[in-house]
This record gives sequence, C-alpha cells and structure tokens, in this order.
Amino acid sequence: MSYQDTIVALATPPGVGAIAIIRVSGEEAISIVDSLFASVRGKKLGNQKTHTVHLGHIKDGTKALDEALVSVFKGPNSYTGENVVEISCHGSPYIQQQIVQLLLRNGCRTASAGEFTLRAFLNGKMDLSQAEAVADLIASDSASAHEIALKQMRGGFSNEIEELRQELLNFASLIELELDFSQEDVEFANRDQFNTLLLKISEVLKKLIDSFSLGNVMKHGVPVAIVGEPNVGKSTLLNVLLNEEKAIVSDIAGTTRDAIEDQISIKGINFRFIDTAGIRDTQDTVEQIGIELTFSKINKAKLVIYLFDGKNYNDSTLQEITTKFPDKPLLPICNKTDTLDKETMEKLKASVPGVSFISAKTGEGVETLKEKLYNSVETGTLKGDNIVVSNSRHYDALLKALEEIQKVKEGLDIGVAGDLMAIDIRQALFHLGEITGSVTTDDLLGNIFSNFCIGK
Repeated sequence: MSYQDTIVALATPPGVGAIAIIRVSGEEAISIVDSLFASVRGKKLGNQKTHTVHLGHIKDGTKALDEALVSVFKGPNSYTGENVVEISCHGSPYIQQQIVQLLLRNGCRTASAGEFTLRAFLNGKMDLSQAEAVADLIASDSASAHEIALKQMRGGFSNEIEELRQELLNFASLIELELDFSQEDVEFANRDQFNTLLLKISEVLKKLIDSFSLGNVMKHGVPVAIVGEPNVGKSTLLNVLLNEEKAIVSDIAGTTRDAIEDQISIKGINFRFIDTAGIRDTQDTVEQIGIELTFSKINKAKLVIYLFDGKNYNDSTLQEITTKFPDKPLLPICNKTDTLDKETMEKLKASVPGVSFISAKTGEGVETLKEKLYNSVETGTLKGDNIVVSNSRHYDALLKALEEIQKVKEGLDIGVAGDLMAIDIRQALFHLGEITGSVTTDDLLGNIFSNFCIGK
C-alpha cells in the first residue's frame, strides 16, 4: 500500500438516504475531481480557495451522473493534511456506486479501513491516542462514552503523557551525557530533582491506571447480573427496566434457562442487564446448565442484583452467592412489595443489610433502583478536566511504563550505575511513546486502524 496514492471511499453509511458523502484524499484529489466536475458557474476547483463549497454536476464524459455539492480542502489545512475533496451527492446506492467507480477509473484507489485517519496521524494532524479516540467517538453509544472519547480527541490525555515523556527525556539526556564523561566522574543530572520527577511521574501514571476501571465500563457499559431463586420476578424486572417484553414471564419455575441480555442508558451511562436462570437444586440437565451459566455471568458482572420474594425469603441463596463471590458488589432487592405488610418489610430491613424494596409488577421502586445503580458507579472523575483512560492498549502501556519508572526509582535509591539506569529510562520512554505514537511499528498501526470503518 502506498500512502502517496489518491484514495476514495464512501464516508456515510451504505444504503438509501437523502444524501451521501464521498471522500477523496491525496495530492491529486482536487485535479481528479476537477476533471469530472462541471460547475454551474464554470469554476475550476484548482483555482478555488480552501474550505469552499461548489455546486455542479459529476459527469462521466458527456453523461451527467448527479447534481452535487463539492467541498474543497487544500492541504495541509484538511483532516488528513492532504488535498481533500468531499462530494455530497444524492443518497441513491446506484448514484454512489457510479461516482465511486468513476473516481476509481480516473486515478483513485479504494481507501482501506481507517486510512483517512491514518494519513492524518502520519501527517502530524493528530497523535495516535487522538486517532484512536476518533474510532471511540464514532462507536460511542452513551453520553459518558462520548464525553471520554471527545476529551481524548481534544488531546488532554496526549498532552499529559507527552509532557511527562519530555521531562523524563530531558533527564535521560543528562544521564546519557554522564556516560560520555564517565572517566571524569561528573554528574549532570541532579539526583534530588530526578527523584522528585520520578515521584511525580509515578503519581500521574497511577492516577491514570486507576481511572481505567471507570473508563472501561463507561466505554463498554456496566454489566449487571439479575440473580435469585426461580419465580422471584427476575424476568419481570428486566422487562420493566427495558420497558419491553424481552424475557418470557411465567408462573412455572425454571422458565428462564439461558441468559438474556439487553441494555439501557441511565443518566448517560449504559447498563447491560443479564436475566439469568433461577438458582435452585434441580435434576433437569438443561436447567442445571442454565444455573451454571448464571454463576459464570455473576463472575463477569460489575454489579449483581440479588432479587428475592419478600414472602418466601430464604437467605441460603444469598449466602451461596456471597460465599462464592465475596468481593462482588451486590444489591439485595426485595420484590413483590405490593403483597407485603409493613411488619414483614421491617423484619426484612433488619435481616438483609442494604435491602431495597420494589414491585416489578406495578413499577413501584424501580426509579429508585435506577438511581442506586447510577450511584454505584463512581462518576465524579468524569467531571471537570479529569482524564479517564478507556483504551486497553493505553492501560497496558501505562502499566509497563510505571513498572520501568519504579525500577529507575529503585536504582536511584541504591545508587545503581548510570548505564544500567539509562536502560530502564529508555524502556519507560518507549512505553510512553507507544501511547502517543512517538514510537510505532507497522504492525501496531495496522492493528489499530484495521478496526476503523472504511471512509474514516
């Protein structure tokens, strides 16, 4: 693949729509489109200013394919840093196909996945973490995921990492300089200042690493398992939360034998609810498989709703769950409160710490449950300019960088030789550089941009 080629791709989703946008990028982008475009005012695109829009017809020889708006962006002041032309045509799949094929016959090639954004990175329009944020922004399906991706795309995370890397690089240069004068026994890098810097870098890296737990659930949603004994109303609760008949509801115990999943957004945060098979002793082979799947889902869940029938409460199932998953956050919820008297509810409050009361049948208490779910996620970090890490590649690089920084700190404390300390510093710089793209490989870039959609 040559990044000197002029590339073309549909930038809007395939299918019928009011309009479609076809994006062209490369040195010859303007001249190629110019040769196929007849402006209603006789303009030549090559003579027009950047960031201008022109009305005319896309023509295949003497045949007009469509009336279109053509936007001109001259490099380096464009998304990719190259000459870019965007053709806004009518959204017929036939018209889209005809125009793209016309461009391919006249010197363009089809863009690969993410190639427009890859060129933006290669041309210095954004760093690697910002480029990855573009894909996250496109994929965001909740307010919180959108907010995290937008902050990263604006460069807050990159700037913090690059600032740390530059400070460390400055000290690394002084350490390396000392190696050149090892015979003179001179010290260019002030060890006290270096120790202060290492402590600062460690603190920032730990803060970013700790934020990944939140960032990951904001990006992918909070998995919540709804568990309990048969016939306590798990499927009814799922249906009420989703506001649709997603799960089959029946008085017959063991109706749910497989995990049923769907998600809703609560105050901008996605929660993925999993309705599971009721936990009980059974000789039914299929139902037993479903119960085993229930425990598997509990293990993977970020939060567990333990639902029980207030009239027939037996703490053995709750004890089994808390014994098997002692560190799993659990919300005990008493269902069918529309059938309970005040005395029974008071007894349950005393015997089940933190219990909440709902009636999945009438909807009573469900909004309070949603509020509890939202409050179970620490969202304070999202406020202000705090940086939240949501990318597993960044998380892995941060862990490795912190490990190397700690090695440098230990070496500094015991007075290790500068040449040995320099090795760990270089490794820390390498891992920090992987995040922003200061250090890249073709394999890394191929892996990242292959996950993008065509046309971005």
